[in-house]
Amino acid sequence: MPRPGRAPLLSAVTAILLAAILSVGATVLPAPPASAESLAGTVVRVVDGDTIRVRIGQRVEKVRYIGVNTPEIHHPRKGEEPGGRAALAVNRELVDGRAVRLETDVQARDRYGRLLAYVWAGETMVNAELVRRGYAQVMTIPPNVRHQALFVKLQRDAREAGRGLWAGAPSALPR
Repeated sequence: MPRPGRAPLLSAVTAILLAAILSVGATVLPAPPASAESLAGTVVRVVDGDTIRVRIGQRVEKVRYIGVNTPEIHHPRKGEEPGGRAALAVNRELVDGRAVRLETDVQARDRYGRLLAYVWAGETMVNAELVRRGYAQVMTIPPNVRHQALFVKLQRDAREAGRGLWAGAPSALPR
């Protein structure tokens, strides 16, 4: 006869293990929640490392990637920042002329009227891929935080591996 209290403990351990296994898969390719809006379009122009223009039906939207920031290439005050052209080149490689799916978060537009989105080219979330390759840094602006944990992990990995803009940077720098 099993000891009293042991069955609930086993159930709790099983539930924790199952949750851990499921969360690993969810981090790699998180599915959009039912409340997220998803739009399909075609990239007609890559503006810089984190901004594109997408034809959605009859209109063209300026789309800013959620959760990431790349060095500027034509900022009115900052001018061109180191790495800006490299980030632009990688973004072009990933999306230029391609069909994309735009996944919104809580806030759909920024103060400049740009559509804010997680951009998917096939099975690749472009926002995450730019961070993974080291050409974008995490920039979290609440309330759009759905993939923040994934972006932080990818940035840590890219930095430690010296990928992209982190090439030649000491991995021991403060995070």
